[in-house]
This record gives sequence, C-alpha cells and structure tokens, in this order.
Amino acid sequence: MSSERSSVTVLGLGMMGTALAGAFLAGGHPTTVWNRSAGRGDDLVGRGAVRAAAVGAAVEAGQVVVVCVRDYDAVRETLEPVSAALAGRVVVNLTSGTSQEARDLADWAAGHGIRYLDGAIMMTPQGIGTPEAVILYGGEQELFEETRPVLDRLGGGGTYLGSDTGIPALYDVALLDIMWATLNGFLHAVALVGTEKISATAFLPFVTGWLGGVTSFLPAMAEQIDAGEYAAHDATLETHLSPLGHLIHESRARGVDVDLPGRTKAMVERAIADGHAFDGYARLIERMRGR
Repeated sequence: MSSERSSVTVLGLGMMGTALAGAFLAGGHPTTVWNRSAGRGDDLVGRGAVRAAAVGAAVEAGQVVVVCVRDYDAVRETLEPVSAALAGRVVVNLTSGTSQEARDLADWAAGHGIRYLDGAIMMTPQGIGTPEAVILYGGEQELFEETRPVLDRLGGGGTYLGSDTGIPALYDVALLDIMWATLNGFLHAVALVGTEKISATAFLPFVTGWLGGVTSFLPAMAEQIDAGEYAAHDATLETHLSPLGHLIHESRARGVDVDLPGRTKAMVERAIADGHAFDGYARLIERMRGR
C-alpha cells in the first residue's frame, strides 16, 4: 500500500477524529471525511478534505477507512448499513472500548470480508501526528505492515501488539488505570499540603522528583510479579503499614478524604493477616487479582 497514493476516509469528526483527518491531509493523502451530525469539518475541507454527504459515499472514497466515534455501539450503527461496500477494504477502528467489544467487531468484520485492525490511541488530539503519539494496534500482522505507511502519518509511536484485536483495548484501560491512580495521588497530596496554604505549583517540583524515584522501583517489581516471588528487597509490607497509618491520621485531622489511602492500608493489612508481613510491596498484586 503506497503511502503517497492511498486514499483515506475518516468517519467521525470529534476532536480526535478531526486530528486524525488533519494528520492524513498533512501527509498528502486524499482524505474524505464524514460525521453523523452536520456542521463539522469546515477547517478540514478548507485544507483539502472532501466532505461526504453520506457514510456510503465516504466509505467508497477510501482505500483505508478510519473510524473514531463515541463508542462501539456507534461504530456498529455506522458500519453495518455499509457492510457490503466495506468488503475488501481496510477498516482501522480507533474508537475506545473494551477488549471483548474489539474482538466481537473483528469477528463481525471477518464475516463481511472486511480487513480489520483495532487500535487504541494513547495521546491527546493535539499530539496526533507528532513523534510522541503512541497508538497501539492489533490484528493480522500482514495487514498491519501493509497499512503501516498510512498509519505512520498519525505519529511515530505506532506499535503492533499482535494478532489479537482485543489487546490494544486492554492496554488502553490498563495504562489509563495508571494515569488515574497517579493523578488521584497527586490531587490527594496537594489537598493535604494545601491545608497549610502550600500551593500546588510550589509542591510540584517535589512531586516530579519523587515520581522519578518511584518509577525506578518498577523493573524489579515487574520481575517479582512475573516470577511470583515477593521477597522484600527494600521495605516489607509491615514497614509500609505504619506510614500509611500516619497518612490516614494526617488526612483525617486536616479534613482531607481518606478513601484512597484507606483502601491501600486495608490491602496491606489483609496481606499481613495472610502471613505475608515480610514480603515486599509487589505481593499486593495477589490481592488485586482476588487471590
């Protein structure tokens, strides 16, 4: 598939869909756009995109059809009426959802002769097309390699995760899990120091420096988790328990929510009660697995 000649259709012109279409235009691809509701895409048309009046016409215009809409129900509503026109074409679905939704849609596509890749975008719209833009893909490897010259227009971090179309969605929610946990920890900490009128910006340098040290623990923890062996190399769970108690006491005394640290303390306490007081923090993966 020639990156210079492949025509691309983008279905869905929300903020992300608009950014995707813009990246294809910037890469020199003939680009057709369609959106369920009218009134979007004027800027793209001004830059050379063709706006299709109907989804059928949009699909017929593109060798590669990229879908980025609200959810997988909206993907189905958009694609099912034009399934015959999609037969033999490449569909790259970049809509957020669950791993099972991605697998189910891949099965539907295969049943209609549609060549299908599923992807997860790990970047804000403003970063699409930059070297830092990470997009994860799953599906047939040969199809991914064939389509890659087109997909590379979306950013330098395109990564193939294998033939299972559900894995990108799983990575997506797992990485977002880390993001939300980190942001929630930051907000809780800022609320705590804020009780002494310490601003978030004054506290921030200490946060960023601390996070660098915290992430240095991860390689050893990952090895422990994979091996299923949790011997403490720095601090035992018993050692963590007392500082967690201090955090909860300090938070409660200052009127700051204690749900987040309270849950962590409860997990540590349960692991200790199960006989793992002298294991390292990675032992808590077993609590999270429900074992």
